[in-house]
Amino acid sequence: MHDIDDSVVPGSVYLVDVQEKTTVVHAENDSAIVLSPTPSNDINDPLNWSRGRKFLQIVCVMIYTSTIGIGTTVLYSILQPISDDTGIPLATLNAGTGYNDARIPVLGWGALINQPLALTFGKRGIYLISVLGNTAICLLTPYIKTEGQWIASKIVQGYLCTPVESLCEVSIADVFFAHERGTYIGIYTLFLFGSNYFAPLIAGFIYDGQGWHWVMYWAAIINFGSLIVLFFFMEETNFVRNTSEATEAVNFSTNKGAEKDEKESTTSSPVSSGDLTGIPKTYLQRLALFGGRYASNKLLLTMTYRPVILLRFPVIFWAGFQYGTCLVWYNVLNATCSLILSENPYNFRASFVGLTYLGPLIGMLIGTFYSGWVGDRFAVRYARRTHGIREPEHRLWLMVVSLVLCPASLILWGVGASKGISWVGLVFGMGIISCSTGIGSSLSISYALDSYKDMSGEVMIAVILVRNTLSFAIGYGITPWLHMGYQNTFISAGFVGLAITMTFLIVIKWGKSWRIASRKRYWGYVADGTLGH
Repeated sequence: MHDIDDSVVPGSVYLVDVQEKTTVVHAENDSAIVLSPTPSNDINDPLNWSRGRKFLQIVCVMIYTSTIGIGTTVLYSILQPISDDTGIPLATLNAGTGYNDARIPVLGWGALINQPLALTFGKRGIYLISVLGNTAICLLTPYIKTEGQWIASKIVQGYLCTPVESLCEVSIADVFFAHERGTYIGIYTLFLFGSNYFAPLIAGFIYDGQGWHWVMYWAAIINFGSLIVLFFFMEETNFVRNTSEATEAVNFSTNKGAEKDEKESTTSSPVSSGDLTGIPKTYLQRLALFGGRYASNKLLLTMTYRPVILLRFPVIFWAGFQYGTCLVWYNVLNATCSLILSENPYNFRASFVGLTYLGPLIGMLIGTFYSGWVGDRFAVRYARRTHGIREPEHRLWLMVVSLVLCPASLILWGVGASKGISWVGLVFGMGIISCSTGIGSSLSISYALDSYKDMSGEVMIAVILVRNTLSFAIGYGITPWLHMGYQNTFISAGFVGLAITMTFLIVIKWGKSWRIASRKRYWGYVADGTLGH
């Protein structure tokens, strides 16, 4: 990728052709929507895939996300039976689960190895190895007898499962355009957190009927089943793209209402099938574990440390910080749910505690629909008001509702528990906490990807590093924090959440100036060589 105009503002995309005169490719269902990134004329470009093929790919990504989530969180509600059976102290079991939970940086910092490998050799193979490894760990867990074995297994599992946190978002960006990406990021967020809520729900019933060993066996069966599905249906989405948002921005400005490039037309599909070149991959070629080489050894090495350097960009750091804060409230909910509902006046059995996670599941569904599907349409409508230009900050206005939901839900949960209100009120509070978590998480991811799309793989590593490090640090303070009592703890948490959520107003005000300040360094990184993902 050469001759990039470093005066272009990263993330500022011409999304709506307000005069419908620009000679660029338009969306199929709306002739005013400009497709960004501009698809190439290569028949194997994932942006040129049919809607059905794209849908199958996103289904595979969601299957992967769900099964990894189930395999890593299904044991949360059965730690006490595991401790009774193995003699491993509950404190050690809790510490071990942290190594494959987003609460600890292993899942984030491990991406510094896994992500560059996926971007260099192919995502498909990394996904399959991840699921296979998770299956093996789930099968081995019932045979663990010592503290050392437990900790070691969870560290290995945490490393193997890193793609679920940072690679799935990049796979979505590989096949979907800017005007639709938020919807699928929202769906991803739903399955990421939803699987974590669903796992305790089923674990309690399996334990009651078959014992804790079978909880892990069923997790292994689910993971192995998904491995088979992914092997036959998940495709490689890495594609070396010779354009960037900067080159597209220059083309838009020079061609607007004038030049008629033969490769760009106001057609109804990304690129009409007759204009595509190349030989499509056969089904057997698509089954290859690693289908090619997408980066040099030098770039592979660079990608292992550059995400840390990217943390100097305020936009990326804020996105990780906001995402991490959302995860903190998710962790606080998990840390206190069983404690509250299994004690007086509720006295719920483990299976009933699991059922209460239906509240967070519904809340997450609402939150991710709002931030994803509604967010995409909001961004397009806002762009129409700004001469067709979509700024990443536009989408952040949707966080206004979190100013109410975040503090209100935390206070309802904590104060409600301390006053012994009806369990219905607590489950409602759990749902609102989850809804707020879904909104903040999805919008943070979308904001980071929209701002620096041409380095999405490395950007997501940087975001996850901040997210998991913050969550890990605060996670260790949850137990001492609870010594204040549920009421005081969650009132203070509500105000902390409100203060942190309000920072989106600062980003709306100054976010573009931060992106402008970073443009020369960012486009320099892009010119040095990226995958065009």
